[in-house]
Amino acid sequence: MQMLFHIPDPLAARFRQMVPPRQRSAFVAKLMEQALPEDDDPLYRLALEVERDAALNAEMREWREGLIADGIRGGEYARGGQDAAR
Repeated sequence: MQMLFHIPDPLAARFRQMVPPRQRSAFVAKLMEQALPEDDDPLYRLALEVERDAALNAEMREWREGLIADGIRGGEYARGGQDAAR
């Protein structure tokens, strides 16, 4: 099957430079095989169900907004903010 993709010019140039012409389809197919989950992967199916759960997503959004409002943001302690000295 043939497919058409739009790829940024710098990436396409690197691809053409690094992968020989007669090996490009196999290269892309191998990358896709490694990156895409199997259709019957139970964890992948479960993750999709979680993403579709509106109530759960709303609850997670509330938690995230509550943590940000409390001043707990990723990396504050690592950056040496005021709380780091306490």
